Amino acid sequence: MNESRDITGNPAPLGLLGFGMTTVLLNLHNAGFYELNAMILAMGICYGGIAQVIAGMMEWRKGNTFATTAFVSYGLFWLSLVALIVLTKLGWGAASNDTAMAAYLAMWGLFTLVMFIGTLRLNHALQIVFGTLAILFFLLAIGDFTNASPGFKHFTGYEGIVCGFSAIYTGLAQVLNELYGRVVLPLGPVTK
Repeated sequence: MNESRDITGNPAPLGLLGFGMTTVLLNLHNAGFYELNAMILAMGICYGGIAQVIAGMMEWRKGNTFATTAFVSYGLFWLSLVALIVLTKLGWGAASNDTAMAAYLAMWGLFTLVMFIGTLRLNHALQIVFGTLAILFFLLAIGDFTNASPGFKHFTGYEGIVCGFSAIYTGLAQVLNELYGRVVLPLGPVTK
């Protein structure tokens, strides 16, 4: 049997950067730095949404079930989050109330918690990304369900900024480590 070697590039940095940069920008809003605006929605559609779905399809080609599931799912999360906002603005659907948004965010938190368990077989950097993301989703859900104070929501935004920058670090570390052929930015050991 003649097996060919996969020489395609690593799509994970694209997905991680699409997720991380969009997460930082949204959570700067959540932390109170600026209002929800077209920049956040555009990033949610293009880089957080479409780029992650593309990265997930590229991971599928490489046979990476975990990364395919993560990138396609979170890409579609970003597209669905933008749709929740835009559909309401266009009058195509009633606005989701706080309880509905809490349920939406809690479901994403549960999904992310299970994905975090999967990262226990991967490097520490990915464990931090998924761990902080699970916490972020649950904090956002609690904030909506309890109609939390602005201070709680701002705290949640800062946690989201940490989550986003952890994904940016992980993506850029993979790029630089591959380019230099050595560890420039450590990801932590793979735990199997």
